[in-house]
Amino acid sequence: MPTAIALLSGGLDSATAAALAQEAGQRVIGLSFDYGQRHRRELEAAAAVAAALGLAEHHTIQVNLAAWGGSALTDPAIAVPSTGVQEGVIPSTYVPGRNTVFIAIGLSLAEARGAERLVLGVNAVDYSGYPDCRPDYLAAFQQLADLASKAGREGHGTRLWAPLVQWSKTQIVREALRLGVPVQDTWSCYSGGEHPCGVCDSCRIRDAALIEAGRPDLASRHRQP
Repeated sequence: MPTAIALLSGGLDSATAAALAQEAGQRVIGLSFDYGQRHRRELEAAAAVAAALGLAEHHTIQVNLAAWGGSALTDPAIAVPSTGVQEGVIPSTYVPGRNTVFIAIGLSLAEARGAERLVLGVNAVDYSGYPDCRPDYLAAFQQLADLASKAGREGHGTRLWAPLVQWSKTQIVREALRLGVPVQDTWSCYSGGEHPCGVCDSCRIRDAALIEAGRPDLASRHRQP
């Protein structure tokens, strides 16, 4: 069975991408990152998703991107946005260099394990276009990956696979439900409380998609006290 490494954040998108890799016949190894995020709820969610999907392995690597801040997700002094996504504006939740670091480490694990795919849950449609979630970024990183690795130079390097990059959030929700992804175990909220806040931009986008997909029972308002 071919092997794939799936970057697993604990959110809905990465869980769905991992499940798609399994459906495609891949033996999936999950890789999560403790990068100094303001809360650990997403790491707890990643572990729960890995167990629910029955991933072959699940690793969590510590990379402290919070040491220099620069993002609302790593610096408590920066407010988490809750006014909605503004077209053409990269929000304060962008973490400088995050995906570049994560993909590089993922490629290292992939080459060590002989994995043919690195599965990414990045999405460029429903958000404001983080620079490291766009198709041109992924294409450029694939070129780098092919040049930077022994496997790539030998013509059998790991392929970056981002099946959701052009999907709407509603499409992702529907696919997650079809695949049996434990949506209730995933965590997309920027806050780290016991329940999703329901007001941050991520909660708003997720809730709207769940309602449109016919599953309002999974929206944040049903998970709050």
